[in-house]
Amino acid sequence: MTQVNVRSAAPPALHEPAISRFLFADPRLAPLWTLLRLYVGYEWLLAGWEKLTNPAGVWVGAKAGTAVSGFLQGALHKASGDHPDVSGWYATFLERVALPNAATFSYLVAYGEILVGLALILGLFTGLAAFFGGLMNASYLLAGTVSVNPLLFILATWLVLGWRVAGWWGLDRWVLPRFGVLLGIQRAGEPGPNSR
Repeated sequence: MTQVNVRSAAPPALHEPAISRFLFADPRLAPLWTLLRLYVGYEWLLAGWEKLTNPAGVWVGAKAGTAVSGFLQGALHKASGDHPDVSGWYATFLERVALPNAATFSYLVAYGEILVGLALILGLFTGLAAFFGGLMNASYLLAGTVSVNPLLFILATWLVLGWRVAGWWGLDRWVLPRFGVLLGIQRAGEPGPNSR
């Protein structure tokens, strides 16, 4: 009987262009990423704090869900007409899922904004925090609310792309290696770990 020696071949590696590595993974740009992260984090923390400390208790408290219900009703009114601001599929979600559970969504929004803000300010799980912040921005945009959401969505997208260095001047530098994420410094133009 003949033995066949099967070698496990490493999957092909996709190499990152030098400019991409410089913009999104070079710690020399950490000051820029920190400023972006702090700005977005501050905006989220402030928005969530205002909801949490609202004296009428329409977000968190005795009347939780009141503000969300009003917001959702306004979004549903924008779902009709010749040029609706809210897509039909999203209006269906708002009407059948979000509106009946307005109190739950109220708490999720208030505490979600605070948690995203704190995580970004501390530089803790920056990529995940930016992703969930962007998800909230997208939800507001889909509901027909513009305000600061387009800007924050763009910045959140950039923070997700730059997650490796966006938290370099933050807790990510020490926390992520505990989760198996290697944050070794690699200078622009140097070969990566998969180079041969």
